[in-house]
Amino acid sequence: MMRGRRFAAMLMKEARQILRDPSTFIIAFLLPVMLLFLMGFGVNLDASRTHIGLSIQDDGAAARSLATSFQNSRYFDVRMVGTASRMTDALIAGHIRAIIVIPQDFGRQVAKGGGDIQIITDGSLPNTASFIAAYAEGVRAHWAAARAADGGAAMTPPIAVSSRFWFNPELASRNFLVPGSIAVVMTMIGCLLTALVIAREWERGTLEALMATPIGMGEFLLTKVIPYFALGLMSMALCTILAVTLFHVPFRGSIFGLVAISSVYLIPALGQGLLISAVFKNQFVASQVALLTSFMPTMLLSGFVFEISSMPRIIQGLTYIVPARYLIPQLQTVFIAGDDWRLFLPNMAVLLGFGLLFFLLCVRATRRRIA
Repeated sequence: MMRGRRFAAMLMKEARQILRDPSTFIIAFLLPVMLLFLMGFGVNLDASRTHIGLSIQDDGAAARSLATSFQNSRYFDVRMVGTASRMTDALIAGHIRAIIVIPQDFGRQVAKGGGDIQIITDGSLPNTASFIAAYAEGVRAHWAAARAADGGAAMTPPIAVSSRFWFNPELASRNFLVPGSIAVVMTMIGCLLTALVIAREWERGTLEALMATPIGMGEFLLTKVIPYFALGLMSMALCTILAVTLFHVPFRGSIFGLVAISSVYLIPALGQGLLISAVFKNQFVASQVALLTSFMPTMLLSGFVFEISSMPRIIQGLTYIVPARYLIPQLQTVFIAGDDWRLFLPNMAVLLGFGLLFFLLCVRATRRRIA
């Protein structure tokens, strides 16, 4: 009975401390909204309405028809020019990202069953250049197939490709960036906020008073974790509501699945934050360590923005120690595809292992400080 009252009193003390600290609410509710707006509206990985120059050097019907296909494509914003050399400066300055050249003998090539075009792209942006080249070739191939179907000159490719995209048919980058940003939000709350907890007690001199109480180490850590665990789930709920209602990200999974994977991820995030807080007595140092060891790896090494498979092998190896690597695929799956417990359970087990390790290290580090 006495232990329960003591535990409740410590929880109430921690909750009041959170309520009195405006910075906690800024990090828990204002920064997540700002991050979602940035990822939902500011960051766009879709190669749509890309500015290109179109040079038509053949005045035949086939060249004009292909030019119309480029103008009607939803991927390109076309600027018509006479010669490619006139658009070189615009390409260098970044006003356009590619120049499409329909050559002088295009009509004769079409009559013979050919029809090559020249695609000049800005190689300083390799990914964008590759996307534009692929989309431009797709426009040409689609035009050729439509022309053949209408009884024009036969330019039918030897293999017809019909693309189908599961789960995200419109290929909208927002549909995987916004769920991934929820992992960043929970990392900030779980690790960054709890990284200041014990360090703040040291700076304010209240930890010495706690040493004189009969509270156990497990009780002490739980009273630090539970309020921020609830805060993390509330922030996750806010982000989910914004993702579905404001950004129109599909949510095909279950609330239970989302809460389950989010709750499991908060365990290592909170454990890492407490471990940092127990090792470093200064709040500024603890916050910087938390940013470097949790926030930055989550942004760069979790597969959130950059594909892990495209990283160097040594960096791919480092990603296995980043807890967010095991959360982001689950979040993207529960939003875009639905519940897949064959994916969830192994990743949740790894996250629980990280959490157990962090809390064991935190208990040892805190005992050394308090004993």
